[in-house]
Amino acid sequence: MVSMSSTLVETVSINYEDFNESFLTCGTCLCMYDGGEHTPKLLCCSHTVCLHCLTRIAGAASQSQAGTARGSQPGAQPPPPATFRCPICRECITVPRGGVAALPPSFLVNQLLDLMARQRREVVPKCSVHLNQELLFCETCDMVFCAQCVGGNGTSHVTAAAAAANGTSSSTCEHTVIPFSIAIKRMSEILLYKANECISKLTAAEETVNGELQRLEQATQTCLEGLKATFEEISSAVEMRRVELSQAIEEARDAKKKVLREQLALIEAEKDRVTSECNDVQYLVEVRNITQRIGALGDQLESASQLAEPRENAFVACELAAHTQANLSQALARLGRVRTSTTLPSLSTLQVREPCIVNLETTAILSTVDYHGAARTNGGDPITAQVTRLSEAEQNNANTSATSHNEQHHAITIETEIVDNEDGTYFIRFRPNSAGKYQIKVTVLDRPVRHSPLTIDVSEHNNPLKVFGCRGSGKEEFLQPVAVAVNNDGGAVYVVDTGNSRVKVLTPDLHFIRHLECEGLTGRSCTGIAVNDSGGWLAIINWRSKLVTRLNHRGESLDSFTHEGFQEPIDIAIDSNYGHILVADNGPCCVYVFDTEGKLLFQVGKKGSHKGNFNLISSVTVGPGGEIIVADSRIQVFSAKGDFLQEIYSEGKGRGRYGGVAVDQDGMLVASRSEKGRNFIQVFQLSNGALLSVVDSHEAKLKRPSGLATTADRHVIVVDLGNDCVKKYRYW
Repeated sequence: MVSMSSTLVETVSINYEDFNESFLTCGTCLCMYDGGEHTPKLLCCSHTVCLHCLTRIAGAASQSQAGTARGSQPGAQPPPPATFRCPICRECITVPRGGVAALPPSFLVNQLLDLMARQRREVVPKCSVHLNQELLFCETCDMVFCAQCVGGNGTSHVTAAAAAANGTSSSTCEHTVIPFSIAIKRMSEILLYKANECISKLTAAEETVNGELQRLEQATQTCLEGLKATFEEISSAVEMRRVELSQAIEEARDAKKKVLREQLALIEAEKDRVTSECNDVQYLVEVRNITQRIGALGDQLESASQLAEPRENAFVACELAAHTQANLSQALARLGRVRTSTTLPSLSTLQVREPCIVNLETTAILSTVDYHGAARTNGGDPITAQVTRLSEAEQNNANTSATSHNEQHHAITIETEIVDNEDGTYFIRFRPNSAGKYQIKVTVLDRPVRHSPLTIDVSEHNNPLKVFGCRGSGKEEFLQPVAVAVNNDGGAVYVVDTGNSRVKVLTPDLHFIRHLECEGLTGRSCTGIAVNDSGGWLAIINWRSKLVTRLNHRGESLDSFTHEGFQEPIDIAIDSNYGHILVADNGPCCVYVFDTEGKLLFQVGKKGSHKGNFNLISSVTVGPGGEIIVADSRIQVFSAKGDFLQEIYSEGKGRGRYGGVAVDQDGMLVASRSEKGRNFIQVFQLSNGALLSVVDSHEAKLKRPSGLATTADRHVIVVDLGNDCVKKYRYW
């Protein structure tokens, strides 16, 4: 038997490039050691530096020492030998008499150079003409050249090459020249880096696609299982119904069989009785007995004829509607459908078009596209949306990085609503409750869309969307406008241009249509206007003439009336529910309620500061339920019959005054207010008087806001008396 032994040999693999950089490269200039300019020199500190670098370092040190010597006093000691510091360890090195060239060579490095020269795998690119001349590479021009070949034709390159060889800056030449071998090495490293980066991204893409394939299989399996369960349930219901009908058919059959079998039993009994009557007839000798039996058989013959017809019938039918099968086929066809999506989330865009303002509904629009970038034309995609208000730390980092895990719990989630427009677009609606930065994260098919998360700034300032008019008498000018009314059915805005004795008619977007002029507007004293949407007419009140005038929408007077109690009629409103006309009068500080014929029905309030009374009324309006709403320094609400209901913003009493008040169809009350140099608009909930928001008009300050009116799409048009214009705002 031959015994065998084995020896484990540990080998070390040395990378050629790493070895050169670590042992055969000067640590100062990063050039390879050679037998010429970059000869390796051994310092007394045991470090190795090339001759080129030592010459430069020693020269600089010598100049510094010479300057110091020249500044010394006469008769001083002779200067010490020249020294310099090692560029690696900073130890002081004395320059020998023969200069740095007399420093001993680094024998170990030279031996390694010789070894690597014999083992060298890299071929240094040489010029084909000048065999000993190494090729150079200009990074600026992206060009390979030989310094001797270019000669006078490439002076800039030659100068740059000389500067690079001397270790000086070549910036004046505007060319960066390095050895071609180093350029190849650098470009190879860049190529490998790019390749690794590309492979990394492709690997990530591969994992993503494989993950999507797995999710596709899971979704398919879920659909198949759901389909199977649904049809099993349908099959079970159909089978149950079949069993029910089968049982009903059998029960109907059994009931009929019972009647027919009972009839058969009677027939059998009658047959037996007749047979028994006839068995001994041959033994009868008396005519009387035979006659009696004949009579009895005659009676039985009559009863037998009655038993001849079946007392029950054989009719049993299962009635299925003639259209049942067709309806069943249609129902099965509508029972389910296979739905897919071609949406590519990474190309779908998310944007917010309108300014984002506190307490106003904000809408982010998601537009989906397919893989080819074509807009999708149908909806139905699974969309998820999350809106969060960022914390202070997150707001500082919102534009630079994603929210960290430690800070995530500070984010406040806002309730959102997703609306599928069924045309490839989706609305993500939310209402921010405070100013700051918010993030909108939207996913389609569980993948984020482009621009998600989208960071938006929510401002506390609500500025006008449109401003119309200035001081004057022209088509687009006002002179002391005081009141406004909106006809939501007719799509027109009516502004009382008091100083010009006219009513200006505008579109809801505040574009001029025409002017209305009539006798009720004369005297530059019309102070109020109201619209009766259902009747198609307007009503105005003239403070000077004390006339209430009804007009059609062309400005033609229909009729007018006055009242002996009028002293300072200031505003007018129309209750379309009951056909009432309300006039606010600052003389008696009350609201008069008339019918359309001018007959006084009742009066609301009187002069005073208590609840239910008024002090210098600013405006009057009617709520959606017929509520009478009156504003002075506060807002008071009365029933349609004039009974006091509630007081709104009682804390404002004595601090300022309201200019106008209006209520929309959803029961939101909007009022303009002035307080000690501040002018703003408040939005209340009419039902409970809660203050919902404030419109500050920060960039277009209001000056003496007076009348206002709301539109059906939750915009308010405010008359700015101090600026002789009207302004349009979003208020909810």
